[in-house]
Amino acid sequence: MLEEVERWLTRRSWSSGDRPLNRLTDARAADPRRTSVSVVLPALNEEATVGAIVAVIRRELMEKVRLVDELVVIDSGSTDATAAVARAAGARVVHRDAVLPRIPALPGKGEVLWRSLLVTSGEIVCFVDADLKDFSADFVSGTVGPLLTDPTVQFVKAMYDRPLGDRAGQGGRVTELVARPLLNLHWPQLAGFVQPLGGEYAVRRSLLERLPFPVGYGVELGLLVDALHTVGLDALGQVDVGVRVHRHQDGQALGRMAAAIYRTAQLRLSRGHLVRPALTQFERGEDGFVPRTHAVDTEERPPMREIAEYAERHAA
Repeated sequence: MLEEVERWLTRRSWSSGDRPLNRLTDARAADPRRTSVSVVLPALNEEATVGAIVAVIRRELMEKVRLVDELVVIDSGSTDATAAVARAAGARVVHRDAVLPRIPALPGKGEVLWRSLLVTSGEIVCFVDADLKDFSADFVSGTVGPLLTDPTVQFVKAMYDRPLGDRAGQGGRVTELVARPLLNLHWPQLAGFVQPLGGEYAVRRSLLERLPFPVGYGVELGLLVDALHTVGLDALGQVDVGVRVHRHQDGQALGRMAAAIYRTAQLRLSRGHLVRPALTQFERGEDGFVPRTHAVDTEERPPMREIAEYAERHAA
C-alpha cells in the first residue's frame, strides 16, 4: 500500500506553477462546454474576509483572464454584513434557505455545499472557504488546473502550509489528531493527502452529484473517502498553493469538529450502529466545571442527482 501511495504522490501531486494561466485558458478555449468553472464560497459571518477573496477572484480570474464563469457566495444565515460585502465585491449571493425550500435547511457547512449544486452551473465546481486571509488566486487556478488539462482527474484538493500564529506548520490540529490517523488506519490509499480536511478543492460536477454530503464538518472527509470508492485513487490529486492563513477555532470548537469527523468515518466504516451522537465538553464555572453537551451531526444529504429539482434542471 505504501508503494501505491508513493506512486500516486509522484503522479498526482503538483504545484500551482506547473500549469500557467495561459495553458489553462487555452484548455478552456478548446472545449468551453466541458470546462466551465463555478466557484462557491460557503460563508457564515465572514464580513472581514469574504470581500477581499471575491475581489481577487473577480479581478484575476474573471476580468484579466476568463477562467471562472460564475462566483457564488452561499450565505449560511449570517448576522453580520457578509452578504452585503460579498455582493458589493462582485459575487452573486444566495441565502441557504432560498435553495430547495421544500427541504428545511440544517445548520452546517456540508449542507451549504450540497445546496450550492442547485444554484451553480459549471461542469467544474471549486469550493473556497470564506475566512482566508492574504488570499491568492492560486487556490482556484491551482485546483481547477488538473481538471482542465487532464480528463482522467476528477477531484483535486489544495495543499499548503498552515501556520498557527507565528508557528509554522502548527495549524490543522484536527487533521493531525483525528483525520490523518483515521485515514492511515482505515483508508491508507488516502494517506498521501497533505490537507485532507482543507476547504479548498475542485471537483467535476459529474462526480459531486453522485456523492452524499454530510451536513456538517465531516463533509470534507466524507467526500474524499466516497470519491476514492467511486472513481479510484488515480482520479484524485492535490496541488501545492503555498500558505493558508485563516481564522483559528478555539479548542472546544475543534473538539466538536473532531467528533463530527469521527462520526462521518464511523458511518462509512460500519454503515450500521453509530457512536453516541453527542459530545460533552466542560467549561469552568463559579462552582467548578460545568458540562456542556453538543449534538454531533448525524444527517447526510443524498446524492444531488436523486433530487427531483436538480434532475429537472439538468435535463432541461
